Amino acid sequence: MSSGWEHPEIRLAVERALAEDIGSGDVTTEACVAADAEASGYFLAREPMIVAGLPLLPLIYDEEELTLEAAEGDGLVDGMVFAQVRGKARRLLTLERTALNFLQRASGIASLTRQFVVAVEGTGCRVLDTRKTTPGLRRVEKLAVAAGGGVNHRVGLFDAILIKNNHITAAGGVRAALERCANRGVPVEIEVRTFEELDEALSAGAQHLLLDNFSPERAREAVRRVGGRAKTEISGGVTLETVRSYAEAGADFVSVGALTHSAPACDISFRLRPSR
Repeated sequence: MSSGWEHPEIRLAVERALAEDIGSGDVTTEACVAADAEASGYFLAREPMIVAGLPLLPLIYDEEELTLEAAEGDGLVDGMVFAQVRGKARRLLTLERTALNFLQRASGIASLTRQFVVAVEGTGCRVLDTRKTTPGLRRVEKLAVAAGGGVNHRVGLFDAILIKNNHITAAGGVRAALERCANRGVPVEIEVRTFEELDEALSAGAQHLLLDNFSPERAREAVRRVGGRAKTEISGGVTLETVRSYAEAGADFVSVGALTHSAPACDISFRLRPSR
């Protein structure tokens, strides 16, 4: 994805998260901990996971000594230390929750994505994300998908055309919608819900078809009808239990909203060690 972790929207997301949590000050830490106290701390995986969000740590701990002991997308086992930080004890305690929130969310997405990617191994089908993301955190979450081995679909409404059923209705039909989208300088994909719409889209020159809520059997027939004339993508109700069947139907892609809207957060701890 363009600009990756260096994108200004990601830095802004971190700044907003810190401001949201700290507000006018960490009253608990300021009351309990001496201003000059030094400490170190470490991040610990509490379950097997694919770690993601590590590039956010230097943005959060921008005054501390930070050591990463794993790389983005690495598989971790329960009990593994993957990052350490050293600095003022007050700062480490104040920044703890924001760092954990990002790491737990991103690693959860990466871990679920990896499960889908493993499920379709050997088929040639690739796993795509969607725009079903947490508002304000889309780039973070899509980068977490990439860390898990998935492929990023469009970032937003601005970088690709995806003609959905309501666009087709508003435009006056499949062919009319495709004709209106010609020569726009961005990729064009169209959703089809029936074989009739599929045939019409192909006859109008569609290059990328989104097969919406097809069963694996109908998807197999759809891929056969397409015959390589366009890329095929399956969407709608794809689960870990069904994704292999869709991939084996011959689809080029499966898009899975659950990667970002339903991934459970990973269990990660931060442990503080006061300096002696």
